[in-house]
Amino acid sequence: MFTITFVLILFVMRLLYNFEIFTFQGFLPIYIRFEILFAIIRIMKILVVCQNYYPENFVITNICEELVKQGHRVTVLTGKPNYGYGYILPEYINVTSERINDVNVERVKLVPRRKSRFSIIQNYLSFWSNAKKWVRQCKEEFDVVYSMSISPVTILAAGNLYKKRHNVPHIVHCVDLWPESVLVTNAVNKKSLVYKVLYKWSKSLYSKADEVLIGSPSFEEYFKEVLKLTDTPYKFVPQPSLVEESDAIPYAYDKDYFNILYCGNIGRIQLTEMIPEAMNQLKDKKVRFHIIGMGPNSDLLKSKIKEYGLEESVIYHGPIPAAKAAGYFKSADALYVSLNEEGYVGKTIPNKLQMCMTFAKPIIAMLGGDGKDALIQADGGLICEQSVKGLITGIKAMMALSPEERKRLGNNNLTYYNSNYSLKIVSEIISKELSKKSF
Repeated sequence: MFTITFVLILFVMRLLYNFEIFTFQGFLPIYIRFEILFAIIRIMKILVVCQNYYPENFVITNICEELVKQGHRVTVLTGKPNYGYGYILPEYINVTSERINDVNVERVKLVPRRKSRFSIIQNYLSFWSNAKKWVRQCKEEFDVVYSMSISPVTILAAGNLYKKRHNVPHIVHCVDLWPESVLVTNAVNKKSLVYKVLYKWSKSLYSKADEVLIGSPSFEEYFKEVLKLTDTPYKFVPQPSLVEESDAIPYAYDKDYFNILYCGNIGRIQLTEMIPEAMNQLKDKKVRFHIIGMGPNSDLLKSKIKEYGLEESVIYHGPIPAAKAAGYFKSADALYVSLNEEGYVGKTIPNKLQMCMTFAKPIIAMLGGDGKDALIQADGGLICEQSVKGLITGIKAMMALSPEERKRLGNNNLTYYNSNYSLKIVSEIISKELSKKSF
């Protein structure tokens, strides 16, 4: 009788907690907070679906490992590592199941992603098909499905199928909008039949989720105004940085120059082609711009550097693993973050902003929307106009600041990150949302 009464009390308390009526701080004997007590009792079995996972550099790996530290049992359904390589890593060709830092990882076959558009489509569809096949064969029971919706949106199909077959909730964490993403990259035309198919498919996949966690506040407007999904519950849950702490050796920049670092994707919407255009007009200044990353505009960037003879002032380091790239962040004088503010994607908080904030460095930002708002709230840098002239003005203004002022801006960024975007905070929010739906 006591056990039944105790469980009923916990159930009522948990409902109150879920609806955020109160959190019981200070009300439990011996000063034990209720959420800690419930975390001990309520351990979830979570199925995570994401096409990319370690050794590929995606933050979903960090999130899953943090959920395990909270006591949950996590299984990840993912593909074989290929992103950024153009082929499946040889050591993973025959791997279908493994355990990484107490996370169970199930890997399905897929076509490796190369540069051609046809290859990318094959990559997306092969995971879509094989992930659903894995779900059909899966007998294990999970309490909840959590899908991190990085491109492509088709990965949600596996989570939706598991939800349907096992009658459990499916929570989607959307950090890349579809089909908007294919528009801003000029992959398809909005009037084309392909776009219309992608629109209906994306809307159908999103609509089956029990809740959508959105990576930027403005995503909610897109879901309601463009996709017309007005009944789905939404909650802002940002991405944490891929790297928060690092023992990487600081990179040895030439300290006779003011060294600015850009690290991220090199594509059309990142506006990276403006870097050599701006630096060509700053040849007389003691400034160097370092670039780490790769993407569809890598060749264009390199050609512009060569065209203007900027090999000494715009230094392209190519793609570098995140753990090693941390050393470049540590010793840079300032960091650069850019995103074309056109469309809904341009209103988002780019994940590289969070990563830049963790290194306590001042930021030169060419941002609009949520990203601009976040940097202004943090008081961690300078916002410049989205033009070559604007970038030149931003570089000059950052160089004109005193070392003390730049240090203040950098410290503000780290403080803001720790209060809003840290892995611990984000993972706790995710855990709470999953628990709400699965209880």
